[in-house]
Amino acid sequence: MSRLSNQLVATMLEHKISPQPFEALVDAALREDLGSGLDATTVATIPANQIAVAQFNARKAGVVAGIFAAQAVLEIAGNSAITFAKQIPEGSKVKAGELIFEATGKVTDLLFAERTALNFLSRLSGVATISNIWVEAVKGTGCIIRDTRKTTPGWREIEKFAVRMGGATNHRMNLSDAALIKDNHIAATGSITKAIKDVRSKFPNLSIEVEIDHLDQMEEAIAGKVDLILLDNMSPEECKVAVAQCANRTKLEASGGITLENARKYAESGVDFIAIGALTHSAAILDIGLDLKVKEK
Repeated sequence: MSRLSNQLVATMLEHKISPQPFEALVDAALREDLGSGLDATTVATIPANQIAVAQFNARKAGVVAGIFAAQAVLEIAGNSAITFAKQIPEGSKVKAGELIFEATGKVTDLLFAERTALNFLSRLSGVATISNIWVEAVKGTGCIIRDTRKTTPGWREIEKFAVRMGGATNHRMNLSDAALIKDNHIAATGSITKAIKDVRSKFPNLSIEVEIDHLDQMEEAIAGKVDLILLDNMSPEECKVAVAQCANRTKLEASGGITLENARKYAESGVDFIAIGALTHSAAILDIGLDLKVKEK
């Protein structure tokens, strides 16, 4: 049975976050932070029944994601005795100093949960912020920014949620979602054609993407009637040639060697997607802080 409030569970399900695995992730994070003892500073200095309002404020401008995660940490740490108010929507753009949400509860619970709640909220907001920066970089071209499986172990579902909050889209969630035939698969099976045939034989209804690193591989991939071709480490000029050669016979995705500085050139080449691992593997946190206001008795 979930220890989270019904409202929070409903919010998580709406955003395609599985409550039980996430609760386990929160438990592990809280155990890691607490160690084998107590919050020594808080236990020694704070009256057991003191109540306060904790304000989660943005220290820098960005896109917020993971409010549900911070609130889940607070509910679990406070046994659901903590209440929330003044919450902005997930995916909101904030300025420095802007309030994200307030939590009211025992000071001991709020302080015990503080760092873990901020870790989730800051990390996910960082992913959302950099995702939005990439989306803005190619705005107006029709090209879609997508993530990869280069996620923090155990965090994939929530990091991909954060990508969506930043306006980018998700590639496959896991290895069973779709087939991506890469260079090592091709080397092991002997050819693109053989690899495609083998996948279709075992998984006839699965979407298939093929990675190519030379344009002379494209016709073989297209002949296999794949859903998508990944252009690996090609220049914007090579991508433009690939688009012309493909002539809308399938979708094209560029990946590798793409930076914010050259992203628009890739997008303007005509590819349908740009895959960016940095959305999750290199995102800096968004600086968010907790400011406590103790309630008068």
